[in-house]
Amino acid sequence: MDNNQFIFNKFVTGKNFLGRASEVKVFQNLVEQGENVAIFEPPKAGKTSFIMNAFYNMSISGVNFTPVICSLLSVRSRAQLALRFGSAVLSAFGKTHGEHSANVNRYLSDTHLVFDPEAFVFGGDILSANWDIDDDDLKAVFMLPYRLSKDKASKAVIVFEEFQNINFSEDPDSICGLLYRIFDTLEEDFRGKCAYVFTGSEVNAMKDIFTQRKLFYRRVSTLHLKPLNARDIIDHAVKCFLSSGKVLDRELMLGVCRLLKCNIYYINHFCFICDALSKGYIMETTLKEALEALIAIYEPGFIATMNSLTNFQMSLLRAIIDGHDKFSSSDVINRYGLNSSANVRRLKDALCKKEIITFDESDNPQFLDPLFEYWTRRFYFKLAE
Repeated sequence: MDNNQFIFNKFVTGKNFLGRASEVKVFQNLVEQGENVAIFEPPKAGKTSFIMNAFYNMSISGVNFTPVICSLLSVRSRAQLALRFGSAVLSAFGKTHGEHSANVNRYLSDTHLVFDPEAFVFGGDILSANWDIDDDDLKAVFMLPYRLSKDKASKAVIVFEEFQNINFSEDPDSICGLLYRIFDTLEEDFRGKCAYVFTGSEVNAMKDIFTQRKLFYRRVSTLHLKPLNARDIIDHAVKCFLSSGKVLDRELMLGVCRLLKCNIYYINHFCFICDALSKGYIMETTLKEALEALIAIYEPGFIATMNSLTNFQMSLLRAIIDGHDKFSSSDVINRYGLNSSANVRRLKDALCKKEIITFDESDNPQFLDPLFEYWTRRFYFKLAE
């Protein structure tokens, strides 16, 4: 059995990528036209696979583009942002010491950013700062992919991973405002030369930036990834098991899809465990054992999350588990000891900031992690399935 048939530890492209064909086409059309896009989905929802599959399709169809991947996971300041992003762009458009030196001298000569040959040799970093980073430096860095794209005749597609971490910097609104003004006042020569893609796994934090405060109003299109189709997931799982001589009942797999709400990361991890536990026909007992193993892997993180909640926050979470959505009604407030409607609003905000739940356009609560939702219901509150 090739264990790589159920891939959950890295992104996938081509035949291993399931569904979302229409969203991929929309995304490709936007970035090929130089439009900026924001994608915010929970962790392991398939954002990277989605983008990389679009890049794969663009490559095989002959689109001339240069991808630039820049993670903000550990970025906590505007200086780190400028150095990390500038180095990522320069690395995508050049390979050698000489190319990097020439590009820095040409495009960043009027900034406090300099080529650092020692850092490049020993760590791969290209830029260092010889003074405090100011707005002009940051603007030059944000404009860098446009200028390189124009001169190199290759469209830059910038992917900011974990963009919500911009909130950890000294003045995130100022940084976003600077980038917005670049989008809003872009000279004609640079239009269509570059597309920025903002991704984030903290859904509520990204919503705050792009849909509530609208820091990039009308300059960034928000693209939502629809849940995968259960039939596609079942077909994939059955086919993979059959290739190694194993049989999986489709109805049993449908139950798995419903429990995990078609989260392909969890389902691939689940099937990976099933494969290790089974020979021949995959029995229901095997699925139960695999689910127990899956929960055991993630349970420490779930426990830590619950331990971080106050008693009031725990009570509101229980109300959500019980299916309530009118939290400010006197009946719900009294039943769950929520104190007041004002306190309910604070509790909702707190659970959103902890990225446990989110609220849809109709203000209905939704858990961001399906396995956490199941564990909370079944093992924490010990409610019947």
